[in-house]
Amino acid sequence: MQASRFELKYFLTEDLAQQMRPFVQGYIDLDEYSARQPSRSYPTLSLYLDSDNLDTYWWTINGDKNRYKLRLRYYDEKPNSPVYFEIKRRLNNVILKQRAGVRKDAVKILLAGQLPDRDHLLNPDDPKQWFALNHFIELMVRLEAKPKMHIAYLREAYENADNNAVRLTFDRAVESAPNPNGNLIAKSEQAHRVFDPNLVLELKFTERFPNWFCELVQTFHCVQTGAAKFAEGIYTRGESWVTRACPRKSPESLVDEFLSGTSFP
Repeated sequence: MQASRFELKYFLTEDLAQQMRPFVQGYIDLDEYSARQPSRSYPTLSLYLDSDNLDTYWWTINGDKNRYKLRLRYYDEKPNSPVYFEIKRRLNNVILKQRAGVRKDAVKILLAGQLPDRDHLLNPDDPKQWFALNHFIELMVRLEAKPKMHIAYLREAYENADNNAVRLTFDRAVESAPNPNGNLIAKSEQAHRVFDPNLVLELKFTERFPNWFCELVQTFHCVQTGAAKFAEGIYTRGESWVTRACPRKSPESLVDEFLSGTSFP
């Protein structure tokens, strides 16, 4: 797991975000990915896995203090770009994240139940990533988790150049849509805009709450809220929206779909 991290979330209007930007840039800079974009924002794409009963969704809705999510994080549709298998765990107010970089051509067989192989990793010699991938697959099998939801948004991110102990992000145009086939797409058809007209401000830190974070929320009158993109994407449209689009499938049927080429990218 990465170092313990705290995450605080706030809803903002676009006007308020624009007013806030010079304040933020007085303390931290655009991260390397945002700095490359003319719009300061880069696509952030996720495929969330869950059980047919939507257990991880209900853990979030019920506010369980010890819970986790399983997701694949990626940034484009290019066949050779990486995919990160991530376990995002919450222990009370602390966020712990574990992830492994995986070759995109290995994703379909891993989601179909294939046991991990070191060659599936971008860095086969990294023991931490090997452990993370095995842990992800273990939780996926235990939960009988399958692809459920595609989440996409544009992220404008700031952090210190020498470390990421303090990080701030503006997430815009958050879209959600069922994705039962596990396709690693950039945009879903008929996606639901989850938080419009607002965007989401996230304040992230690994040690103490920075004094300037306190000044920021007080100056701009920010009110902390919950903004779980996966859970809110389902909650705002209704659970039946997902269950109709994602019919129950046995592990055997997933393997059959993979072998027949009718599912997965």
